[in-house]
Amino acid sequence: MGLVLTLNCALSIQLCSTAPWHLNIPRAAKHTASSSTDLKGVTIALKNMARKHTEIRRLLIKEAARLMFEENVEQYLDAKKMAAKRLLGKEVKFLPSNGEISDELHRIAKFHHADTHQQTLFEMRLVALDVLDHLAPFNPRLIGSVSTGRIRQGSDIDIHVFTDQLEEIFIYLDELDWDYETKHIEIWKDNRLREYTHIYIHHDFPVELSVYPSNDIRVTGRSSTDGKRIDRLSLHRLRTLIESEHPAEWAHYLDVG
Repeated sequence: MGLVLTLNCALSIQLCSTAPWHLNIPRAAKHTASSSTDLKGVTIALKNMARKHTEIRRLLIKEAARLMFEENVEQYLDAKKMAAKRLLGKEVKFLPSNGEISDELHRIAKFHHADTHQQTLFEMRLVALDVLDHLAPFNPRLIGSVSTGRIRQGSDIDIHVFTDQLEEIFIYLDELDWDYETKHIEIWKDNRLREYTHIYIHHDFPVELSVYPSNDIRVTGRSSTDGKRIDRLSLHRLRTLIESEHPAEWAHYLDVG
């Protein structure tokens, strides 16, 4: 057999056939059906390896989430590679998923900001509601941590807007007298390089607008965090979400204006 249980393969709970088998299997077991004792020993060894590498995966998840929370590492991939380097001294091929890191990051954020998390989320959603209302001509949709509730320190408000005339949105923002900056990002998509415009609005909380062609409102992408379809919230859906998850704060807001 040419099997070895490596760290990378163990992280995905799989065996890969790239090097000699390292378990000490008796000679007789290689030529005949292994005795129950031999098989039991092999099984125990494999279970111990699986437990060890499951623990390593758990530590990688915690360290990557910590890096994002405490050291403001922005990208999941960067955080995972840094965690592997710090814990294992090298990069590994099979890393925890973005979803696993996101779950741990959310747990950490809620633990450290338990008293303020919900209030901050409510305030960010109010800002998002105001932006969606003002940008109605561009069919704005809220996505990301403010829509899911998984905010943390440094989270911004992510909004998709749709127009075929980029200049129109700049004119509109100027008329609103909003302070903003723009950035053009190139992404390889559909077998070709595409350029997307991102607009960063200076509000009570940072707001990032991602500008897409009008027809793209019918196209739903997938989240880089969990692979699921991105849920875009309209103004109406966001207001309904606020009423449902922040009833007391919303009622007070309506009373005081």
